[in-house]
Amino acid sequence: MSFDGLLVTEIFHSLQGETSLSGERFSFIRLTGCNLRCAYCDTPYAFHGKNKMSISEVLSTIKSHKTRHVLVTGGEPLLQKNTNELFNQLHQNGYQVSLETHGEVSIESVPSFVRIIMDIKTPGSQMNRGHFKKNLPFLKNTDEIKFVITSEEDYLWAKNWITNNPVSQTCLFSPVVQSKNNWGTVQGVSENWLAEQILKDHLNVRFQVQLHKIIWGAETQGV
Repeated sequence: MSFDGLLVTEIFHSLQGETSLSGERFSFIRLTGCNLRCAYCDTPYAFHGKNKMSISEVLSTIKSHKTRHVLVTGGEPLLQKNTNELFNQLHQNGYQVSLETHGEVSIESVPSFVRIIMDIKTPGSQMNRGHFKKNLPFLKNTDEIKFVITSEEDYLWAKNWITNNPVSQTCLFSPVVQSKNNWGTVQGVSENWLAEQILKDHLNVRFQVQLHKIIWGAETQGV
């Protein structure tokens, strides 16, 4: 008998810490599972989990948050077969739906009402495989592209990419500080350094920091 629900790591109510909607109240639905192991990953606990929930249970859980925005994140949400149905039911219940994806799973079937934030992996992620390219034609003007910058090499790579691949979507540059996990050490860059580089090079990008970590501390998990 097939399972018609979702594997969910956690559901919580917080402020959006990233993207152009930073500061808005959101319901966050973190689905379980990811096929990448990025060097800077701050949510490895989402790789595995057995919290099986029906979509109606998910909707019931977020109802008390009284939010208009919902972000479906992970892990990688699009690895689960019922994610699109979750999007549809969230939309039918009046929510404005966002999706955070690493860009290696096809977004072609994602409903048009979903606001997509697609992470283009830089060399410092150690997952810079270029598979995101197949998804570029399916991005809408209202979607966003994110580059996580761990080093000067990452910055130059991302700068070169947006220079040679003009896009209509908002491009987000996000610094990551030095860190170490099971997959290696991330060099990291300072927020000041990245901001100054963007200004010096006149890049048409949006600088962002993880607002939730400024408010609640560096150990707060990402979205």
